[in-house]
Amino acid sequence: MEVVRRRSGSGCLSVVVAIMCAFVVVMVPGVLATRWTVGGNMGWTNNVNYTVWAQDKHFYNGDWLFFVYDRNQMNVLEVNKTDYESCNSDNFLHNWTTGAGRDVVPLNVTRNYYIISGKGFCYGGMKLAIHVENLPPPPTSTPLDEKSSSPTLTSRGMIVLPMVLAIGAVWDAFLWYW
Repeated sequence: MEVVRRRSGSGCLSVVVAIMCAFVVVMVPGVLATRWTVGGNMGWTNNVNYTVWAQDKHFYNGDWLFFVYDRNQMNVLEVNKTDYESCNSDNFLHNWTTGAGRDVVPLNVTRNYYIISGKGFCYGGMKLAIHVENLPPPPTSTPLDEKSSSPTLTSRGMIVLPMVLAIGAVWDAFLWYW
């Protein structure tokens, strides 16, 4: 008995190609962005020095600040520098509070961000000032030194090769079974 493989028209192929392109477009920005939980394990609360928490971090355009806090007491307000320094929450620029106690602030503009909690909590230290910058350009390639054994990949570069191989494997499986 001979098995005859039936190939569908180009319509099915176009759908698969479109889905794979959409997958790549959706996944690549997510690979480069970082979701920062403000305050780490402590979250957005009293008695945390957010200046110390932020000092060794680099915030890039496309990252996210994730605030976890008691939704019945606190809030997340973006203010200007003057209101940040004086803990004035009356003239906030943006209220990021959604009421769930799990709020996200997208860092989609390269600039300084000033975040405070109103209701008097700012005076207890619940304020965060950060500078958002563009991602640095990738390092330029340098000629390999004869003493060097092999080139090394950065952590962001380690994603590309497995992603390409995975897409190739899915494509091969698709062609085999369809």
